Amino acid sequence: MRVAAEIVLSEEERIELAKLARSKRTSVRLAQRARIVLLAADGMQNKGIAEQLGVGRVQVSRWRERYAESQLAGIERDLPRGAPPAKVNVARLVELTTQTTPTAATHWSTRKMAAELGVSASTVMRHWHAHGLKPHIVRGFKVSRDPKFVEKLEDIVGLYMSPPEHALVLCCDEKSQVQALDRTQPGLPLKKGRAATLTHDYKRNGTTTLFAALNVLDGQVIGQCQQQHTHVEWLKFLKKINRETPKDRTLHLVADNYATHKHPAVQDWLTKHPRFNMHFTPTSASWLNMVERFFRDITTERLRRGVFTSVPDLIGAINEYIEHHNTKPKPFIWTKSARDILQKVIRANSRLSSKQNETLH
Repeated sequence: MRVAAEIVLSEEERIELAKLARSKRTSVRLAQRARIVLLAADGMQNKGIAEQLGVGRVQVSRWRERYAESQLAGIERDLPRGAPPAKVNVARLVELTTQTTPTAATHWSTRKMAAELGVSASTVMRHWHAHGLKPHIVRGFKVSRDPKFVEKLEDIVGLYMSPPEHALVLCCDEKSQVQALDRTQPGLPLKKGRAATLTHDYKRNGTTTLFAALNVLDGQVIGQCQQQHTHVEWLKFLKKINRETPKDRTLHLVADNYATHKHPAVQDWLTKHPRFNMHFTPTSASWLNMVERFFRDITTERLRRGVFTSVPDLIGAINEYIEHHNTKPKPFIWTKSARDILQKVIRANSRLSSKQNETLH
């Protein structure tokens, strides 16, 4: 049978422990340990001390023994709790994350990296945050190889940042194959504690193409939905722009290099309407056309979660959105100079070329 350690206190030790037990400045843990030792010195058994102080017998036995071995120093130090935290090689973690991929996967997850390094997933996440690493995210890109990239870049950015006087700058493009999607079952509305729902499957009820021209100055949009997006429809849209803009204004249209925009029939019409001036973005540089921002907005705000039973229903929703947008239009402000953009593209080309050379070797 295990016998509790005997506690014999000198007068000085008893006074010191009593001060700790009564003190409001010492920690609650240390005050409680001092009471355990004082009661033990009075001859009480561990069970009785535990019942009086409302703690466990094991805890009483532990601190009684610690005081018997090391006196006051024994109860002032906390006992180590569990296993020491595993140390992570941060340099290796960063190297693995940025320069390797796990077996049979395209990118690291916190759990895969934790298993690789023998640490916790939360440790991996903490160091990823500290180093700005997000392996789960990938961003799309395409560096333009247009031989006239600089010339076109300076031309279009110049229109945005220093538009000509007595002229309108219109960013034009078409959003093709906009689908009228109906859900197979009704969704549930948003309510407290539950997100709105949409079925993952849908019914296709046809498509339309949205032609849009964004006025850089005030954010107004001229829109038109048509069944196709050939040069015939593009020409119809140009005629709509001609009707809905002041006749005394020169028009500068920014568009991409889609073949319909350069069709001979279109060229003939533009020749007869000299107030139209076309400015084509470099290849693989649609981000230079500010109407793409409007297309993003109408997609996220009206189309992506919309339910449309027919193409006329879809066209009605698009026209309603454009009409509402034009009641309080807000222009997108272009802030990057052509020089800043060019330097960024040069850096991207340099990194891409070095990466391709590494692949070849």
